[in-house]
Amino acid sequence: MYLTVKEAAEYLSIGETAVEKLIQQKRIRTIFDGEQYLIYKEQFNTHLKQIEKYKLLVEEVLSEPIPEDIDVKDED
Repeated sequence: MYLTVKEAAEYLSIGETAVEKLIQQKRIRTIFDGEQYLIYKEQFNTHLKQIEKYKLLVEEVLSEPIPEDIDVKDED
């Protein structure tokens, strides 16, 4: 399935200008049909899966309690 720049921006939750910059930097693969750029939606699946894994990892790390250190000495 192909998306327009506007649809891709909505799908990625970023602005249209950001998508256009990524296209210019060749970080997003596109097809130009003579009128507009078309972006293949499936190229984002791996990236979005990695972001979800990273979010889960961050949540897991942040939810761990800080262990009490037995050898802590008060230096006052």
